[in-house]
Amino acid sequence: MREVSIIGIGQTDVGEHWERSLRDLAVDAMIGAIKDSHAEMVDALYVGNMLSGELTAQQHLGALLADWGGLGGAEACKIEAADASGAAAVRQGYLAVASGVHDFIIACGVEKTTDADTETSNAAWAYGTDAEYEGNQGVTIPAMAGLMMRRYMHEYGVAHEAFAPFAVIAHGNGVNNPHAMYRSPISAEAYARAGMVADPISMFDGAPLCDGAAAVLLCPSDIASRFSEKPVRIRASAAATDRLALHSRNDVLFLQAAFLSAQRAFLQAGIGPGDVQFFELHDAFSILAALSLEACGFAERGGATHLAKDGQFDLHGKMPICTMGGLKARGHPIGASGVYQIVEAAQQLRGEAGANQVEAHLGMTQSLGGTGATAITHILEV
Repeated sequence: MREVSIIGIGQTDVGEHWERSLRDLAVDAMIGAIKDSHAEMVDALYVGNMLSGELTAQQHLGALLADWGGLGGAEACKIEAADASGAAAVRQGYLAVASGVHDFIIACGVEKTTDADTETSNAAWAYGTDAEYEGNQGVTIPAMAGLMMRRYMHEYGVAHEAFAPFAVIAHGNGVNNPHAMYRSPISAEAYARAGMVADPISMFDGAPLCDGAAAVLLCPSDIASRFSEKPVRIRASAAATDRLALHSRNDVLFLQAAFLSAQRAFLQAGIGPGDVQFFELHDAFSILAALSLEACGFAERGGATHLAKDGQFDLHGKMPICTMGGLKARGHPIGASGVYQIVEAAQQLRGEAGANQVEAHLGMTQSLGGTGATAITHILEV
């Protein structure tokens, strides 16, 4: 297996792009990644997306975006893994280069949720649950997160306000991200006053569904320096799954897929949690942020909220998280979020994070699908 590096990154602003189509957003991100490198050819395109058919009446994204992106004739296909679709596309690109099948790959994540109303978008998002036992019974993703959060509060004796630091950190870091949907800080007091969406999930516990696209260009590490002044090596890429239905899991407060994915990535990279210098986690809901930290070994079970209160996960804390705003402030364009995480991690490692720059040479990203039934972890370094 060959080592693989990121030689180009591209991203659009995240938000409600009423005037732009899914293809426009994706092509902008793809062109951005190509221009960011000095590469002149692309062998294949992998597109991470969850809901193009349901929300924009457009499938066959591989051929569409290869056509509109000037990659006619290239291998291209859509990759779907619910919210983790973007990270899955990056992993497929990584495997294609590592195996020697291709030399230059674009992995692009894109989602356009504002082509449908909020009710339709949220109903479609629930397709990431078990349709027969959850989705078809009227359960929504925020409701599932609410069940997990309520159980966490009961098991560990913490109040809802204990989750405030996750939202405060994300919004604080989003202020300096020019691509973020929300660029205003919030306070713990504002968090406490927020209205409920699915009790105890409040408005400040959940990331907004929105539009956006991000892309990375990958190539073998041994030639990466020809195409980038500061290539970022993918030191590990790993994926895992758990039971899809929440009620089928042995423990709803332990993200088994996140644990397995992280452990496999640590093993591949030859490191442990203590070697990671920042973590771009999947904070679609604050409860998932806490559970991810615990599953990956950055906090004891039931201890993530306490470490957050102590400032451990602040931008200049022991383990910075969501350094460019995370899903909560940057926004959650579902199928694109996993690629945004990797683009933002690459920015940190290339020293291009501006006011949010952390001192690091190794970082980790993890994207979750649905309520954590899929987890895809990448470890990056310079």
